[in-house]
Formats: sequence, structure tokens, C-alpha cells
Amino acid sequence: MPQVDAKADYSNYLGAEMMFSFDPNMPASAIPFNPTSTFSLTVSQLIFSGSYIVGLQTARIYQQLSETAYEKGVLTIKENVNNTYSLILVNELTRDILKKNLANLKDTYTKTESMYSVGMVERTDVDQLSVSVNMLENQIRSADRQVVVSYNMLRYILGLPADTQVELTDKLDQIIEQINFTVLASDTLNVRSNTDFRLMETQNEIAQKQVTLSKMSYLPTLAGFYQNSQKILKPKLDFSPKNVVGLNLSVPIFSSGLRKSQVDQAKIALEKSNNDKALLYDNLKIEESQLRFNLNTAVEKYNSQKQNVEVADRVNKNIELKFSQGTVASLDLTQANNSYLAAEGDFIGATMELLKAYTSWMKLLNNL
Repeated sequence: MPQVDAKADYSNYLGAEMMFSFDPNMPASAIPFNPTSTFSLTVSQLIFSGSYIVGLQTARIYQQLSETAYEKGVLTIKENVNNTYSLILVNELTRDILKKNLANLKDTYTKTESMYSVGMVERTDVDQLSVSVNMLENQIRSADRQVVVSYNMLRYILGLPADTQVELTDKLDQIIEQINFTVLASDTLNVRSNTDFRLMETQNEIAQKQVTLSKMSYLPTLAGFYQNSQKILKPKLDFSPKNVVGLNLSVPIFSSGLRKSQVDQAKIALEKSNNDKALLYDNLKIEESQLRFNLNTAVEKYNSQKQNVEVADRVNKNIELKFSQGTVASLDLTQANNSYLAAEGDFIGATMELLKAYTSWMKLLNNL
């Protein structure tokens, strides 16, 4: 676009004079240099500049780079929200399981105390159950704190005030049931749609433009201008015109090898960018294979741990029944209950691992 500049100046020659005569036989006349002041308006237009043209093209690429970086930032936020959302649901599930187990254990403890009062069991059985009840209560308090911390983390990620009430509408089992992990794991990564690869491609385009920009330094630069000058304080003799139109041509001739060095450096940077791009492509394909493996493994582990919980629950209930009939000791009941809680813990860990593997896979595919 044209550039418009205005300039005003003032000059005082401190009483200087110029001796001037039209006839060498006649004495010269003194012509004083009066103070002068000029206001000028200049309109300039760049006609040709290789660097400027390449700069405009590079600016558009930088805009594309910013848009892709923004998209990657959104994906990262979605990933963090998904993981934190899942973490809250898992912590709440852990707390609910512990509370349910505590209620059953307290009921067994009450019945055992009654049995002890009539001499059917020993004091050791009552004390053993009391210790288990206290341990579960401590675990529940710890689970409550974990839930609070998880909600605070979600508020932080979403940028919500600390006192904002957050209610999660989806349940853990609903989230897992609505995902077809078998079909999902069969999807193929389109590397060129991945945000990291698109960022690398854009950076590679910028490196290519840098080479072109360095080469443009060999070309001349041409600009045109128009200037209008108005005398505010005029001298005695004024021969300068009010309007001037002209061209400025700048031709690079010799730079002691500086321009060639800049071109060579830009070519080296481009070669490095090409290598980084090829390396990222290979890494993404490896990551695709690894994340698919992680997802399939997490699904298998989740299904296995889910069955283990069902078995451990049946065993625990059976031992509780036998304990109430007096056929097993309290130690057997405690061990069965601990095994059940361990199975639930493994299942919860497998659930979290499955959801994280799902989120990582979806982020790689740009489907979050």
C-alpha cells in the first residue's frame, strides 16, 4: 500500500549573505540568506521488492501456523478435561465401593459383637473386624479428599471460580458402554491431519520461504514517489519546484559474500526442517502402533479385571456367610474382604488406564 509522510522544516542562516553580479565590471550585490521554512507532503509506492513479496507470502503461512497451534491447544485442553473428568468418576466410584464395603463390614462387626456377648466367638474376632472397619473409614476419608482435589483440578482447567458447583452428568459405565473399542482400534491414522505434523509442515513451508527470501536479496528494489512542497518562509531567490515525481532504484552489487552465506544458511535450515518432518512422520506411525496396542491391551485388562471383581465378590459373600455360621475364622473373613477390595482397586486402575488409552488414541486421530 502507498505510504504518505508529511514533513516541516525551518532553517536560519545567521545573517549569511551571497555576493552576486550579472556584470563582472559592476560591483557585486549582497543577497542575504533569509530564514526559510518548508512544508512537504510525500507519497511513496513500492513498485517491486522481492523481499516484500516473499514477506507477504510468509505472513499468510504464519497465520496458518497460529491457527494450527490454536487447534492443538484446544486438543490439549480437551484431553486434560477428559482425563480429569474420568479421574473424578473413578475417584467417586472408589469412594462408593469403599462405603458399600464399610456398611457390610459394620453389619458383620455388629453381629460378631452379639455373638461374642453370648460366647460364640473370641474377642480376637471382634478386634480384627474393628481394625478393618477403622482402616476402611480412613480410606473413605482419603477418597473424599481425592474427589475434592479432582473437582478443583477440573475447575482450574475450565477456568471456573473455586466456588462454582460442578455436576457431572455422565456415568462411568455409560461412557465405556457407548464406545466401540474394537472398531475404534481398527481406525488408521491420517498423518497429514495430525496437528503436530501440520505444524511441522507449516514450519517447513516457512523454511522454504526463508530460502526464497534470502535469494531475493540479489534482486533490485524499485519505488516511486511524489512530493509537494509549500514554502512558509521563502528565500529571496527560490528556484525549487513545488511538485516532484521520481523513481528510486536500488541495485545490490557486492556484499563480500554476505548474501551467499545467508542463502546457504537458509538452505541448511530447510534441510534440517525436511529431516525433522520425515522423523516426525516415522514417529507418528510408531506412536499409532503403540497407542493401538495400548488401547487393545487396556480393553483386555479391563474385561479381565471386571471378571475378577465378580469372582472376588462371590468369594467374599460366601466367606461372610460361613463366618456368620461360625465355620471360618475372622482372619479368613478379613483376607477375603481384602482380596475383594484389591480386585476392585485393580478394576478401577484398569478402568482409568482404558479411558486414558482411549483419550490418547482419539487425540492422535484428531477426534476429541
